[in-house]
Amino acid sequence: MTDQSPGQTIAITVLSSLDQIAPQDWDACACPEVADGGRPNDPFTTHRFLHALEKSRSVGTGTGWDPRYLVAEKEGCPIAVAPLYGKSHSQGEYIFDHNWAHAYERAGGRYYPKLQIAVPFTPATGRRFLTRPGYEAIGMSALIQGAVQIASENQLSSLHATFCTEAEAIAGAEMGLMRRTTQQFHWVNNAYPDFDTFLASLSSRKRKNIRKERARAQDFGGTIHMLTGDDIRPEHWEAFWVFYQDTGARKWGTPYLTRKFFDHAQETLRDDMALVLAERDGRYVAGALNFIGREALYGRYWGCVEDHPCLHFELCYYQAIDLAIEMGLKTVEAGAQGEHKLARGYLPVPTHSLHWIGDRGFAEAVERYLQAERAAVDDEIEILTAYGPFRKDNREEQQ
Repeated sequence: MTDQSPGQTIAITVLSSLDQIAPQDWDACACPEVADGGRPNDPFTTHRFLHALEKSRSVGTGTGWDPRYLVAEKEGCPIAVAPLYGKSHSQGEYIFDHNWAHAYERAGGRYYPKLQIAVPFTPATGRRFLTRPGYEAIGMSALIQGAVQIASENQLSSLHATFCTEAEAIAGAEMGLMRRTTQQFHWVNNAYPDFDTFLASLSSRKRKNIRKERARAQDFGGTIHMLTGDDIRPEHWEAFWVFYQDTGARKWGTPYLTRKFFDHAQETLRDDMALVLAERDGRYVAGALNFIGREALYGRYWGCVEDHPCLHFELCYYQAIDLAIEMGLKTVEAGAQGEHKLARGYLPVPTHSLHWIGDRGFAEAVERYLQAERAAVDDEIEILTAYGPFRKDNREEQQ
């Protein structure tokens, strides 16, 4: 298919595998910022991350995530790409539309399959319409037109782009998509030189509570290891896989990632990761996995085989803050859900998504819902921020 923008002829192709595009061509759109020798803004849309999901069979046949990567080309050169998937369910998305699906099907429609522009199993904000520098507007327009055309021609119910940036959400709304706002909890680094300086910005009660939690966690009878790059070894993944399986079985029924994903991670992603492991009596008993971006640390997975007071808070939240301060990162994104993060210095922030629904009547109903939801989310963020853990004289700079 082609996008006939004024003065432009852009060809849109659909790939069933990332093996069909050179890594450098994909990454020229996904992470052009690495040209300066630094990290990508986030690793999740890089060729190596998405390819690891595909090669490990974490996505593909039988998973409900069917790769349909979009590529927009001008004169044979890729100028924009998007991680597009055909979905047969709404699992692993974290901006959920289960209620929409139930309502549509009760009305006699068929909601699945649908199309999803997203990073599977990854509730982290980042660009979803990936363009080479200089092609931002026409690249995003071509990708949206191509995805909507695919959905329409195949009589699919809907198209969704989740955890996109605010700028993409605004641009997408101007192109006719419906905009949704939800929320997460992020920690913001106000140039803290160390953890104690961060604690000093909190109210006395919250500061004392965090110190008690860290002391209880550190008293679990073992040692906490922070591992990155070549320090992460295959035996660490063996231990972490046990933790991940336990959490996945309890939360989702079955884990989203396969064991082979962590083997691929060892090969191609270890420099993008920080693995926190708690070792006791020569045995790893708990762990948390983070991904490292250019300016943010992304908390992703946690699990344990022994329960110890406050160890979850230490490995997932406080160790992440320590690392972010050490690396000079601006934020820690601790994943989906969890108002308990508020007391630990993580404040609510809006997250964004875009949606297209083919049925006009149903789309109008969803749009009315989204308008009310945006107002409710805005109010909740304002209220939660006011009840945050920071001293009153520090709250304004945190907002």
